[in-house]
Amino acid sequence: MFLKILNLLKILRKLSTSGAIEVIDEIKPLPKLLKFVFFIFSFGSRNTIENLNKSSGEKLCAALQGMGTTFIKLGQFLGTRPDIIGEDIAKELEKLQDKLPAFSTLEAKKILKNQIGQNSFSKIISLEEPIAAASIAQVHFAKIKIDDQEKELAIKVLRPNIHKMVNEELDALMFITYIIENIFKKTKRLKLVEIIYLLKEITNVEMDLRFEAAAASELYENTKNDSFIKVPKIYWDYTSKQTLALDKVDAIKIRDLENLKKSNVDLKKLSRNLIQLFLKQAVRDGFFHADMHQGNLFVDVDGNIIPIDFGIMGRLDKNNKKYLAEILYGFIRRDYNKVAQVHFLAGLVPQSTSKDELAQALRSIGEPIFGQSVKDISGGNLLAQLFDITEKFNMETQTQLLLLQKTMVSVEGVARKLNPDANIWEISRPILEEWIKNEKGPEAKIKRTIEISREVFEKIPDLPDVMDKANLALQMLAEGKLNLYTTGSKNLELEELKMKNMRNNMIIIFLGIVIGAFIVF
Repeated sequence: MFLKILNLLKILRKLSTSGAIEVIDEIKPLPKLLKFVFFIFSFGSRNTIENLNKSSGEKLCAALQGMGTTFIKLGQFLGTRPDIIGEDIAKELEKLQDKLPAFSTLEAKKILKNQIGQNSFSKIISLEEPIAAASIAQVHFAKIKIDDQEKELAIKVLRPNIHKMVNEELDALMFITYIIENIFKKTKRLKLVEIIYLLKEITNVEMDLRFEAAAASELYENTKNDSFIKVPKIYWDYTSKQTLALDKVDAIKIRDLENLKKSNVDLKKLSRNLIQLFLKQAVRDGFFHADMHQGNLFVDVDGNIIPIDFGIMGRLDKNNKKYLAEILYGFIRRDYNKVAQVHFLAGLVPQSTSKDELAQALRSIGEPIFGQSVKDISGGNLLAQLFDITEKFNMETQTQLLLLQKTMVSVEGVARKLNPDANIWEISRPILEEWIKNEKGPEAKIKRTIEISREVFEKIPDLPDVMDKANLALQMLAEGKLNLYTTGSKNLELEELKMKNMRNNMIIIFLGIVIGAFIVF
């Protein structure tokens, strides 16, 4: 308990002295009570953001960068939330550099040997100095003897003790946002606690490199029959919780347009393939690379796209895939009533909302984009308008779509660099039409009918047991022992319960100190 309080105080001190609070107050004025709390924690320090010529976004980037790994990740995540911080600040946060000084190669070798064992470690011929160092891990090139052949691999090694440090700081941040939401009720719509919780889940997956390796394998399986994409091979003998080994990519960075042209790569075709490959991942597979910026994409001489860094992946369930495809397809067909109807079916808006008004608002977003090329469409402006509608119609933020929104903006930006005249909507149409056909065509209906029938026949022997359980559930409901309105996120509920208990304990400790002071004095 006292260790958690100490971590909380450290985070409050870090926030108060970094200059971040002043910048946030410039962007959106904070309540006076909240500013006073941070003012108290800033005693005895100087504001570290001194360059008054910088924009608010640049100063916020500098502040977050100075606070280290957890806040760098938070800044990158907030870059997906223009509704909270504004479009301009979100664009600045997209530039936040996820770079920290490298730790020693000697330390990396110790971690590698400890994780993969002496037998596998002895086959490493050489391990070069790190070629890239981020906030979570760093990458080394290595030569390894595999099946009597020398192979060149890239090995990612996690930073020492990073897991403990990040989790402690995110727990403290979650508690701070929990207190803010409970004191300032208007902030509940922003789901700040849920955002920090989602960031914690994503970061914890990112800090177990076995998950990244598994994600790369799943992406490979999903796309192995697709043209124009090559996912690097994972080497499991050199992969563990803290290490990840995969083929060294011998290709051109997608941002290197000059070398792509020299290699006779068709940039227009590459732009089209990139957009369509992303849509296939999201709509067809429900599993997509969620960090598709220019630094994570390479292209070989045959024009194949080679993604790297699988630490951040997105997943959509069947319903979300359906709603995403139908909403995008509705925009392409300019059927705004259909798009509005999908929002109601998805539960994105309250049933009391006017369907006609929602359709009109959606039209105000969709109409300006048609007939324009990617160079004339601002993904940031489009997202800002969508978030404005979210607020107007009291739509709750769908946290499972945050990564998708971020990735769509990234893919659009990369496509714009490759071919400024590409029309993202026309490129998207065949993928979405194919999905609609596969999901709603005659073959799909027959297949679904067969699947439902098989499930029914399989469950017939269990019918008596099901009826008994249903009767028991009805009895418990009648007696008030069963609550039908529990949410699906049990882990988040547990975290909120822990924070509530921590808040109560802190109040008790504070009151104990006050009472003790009265007795003594």
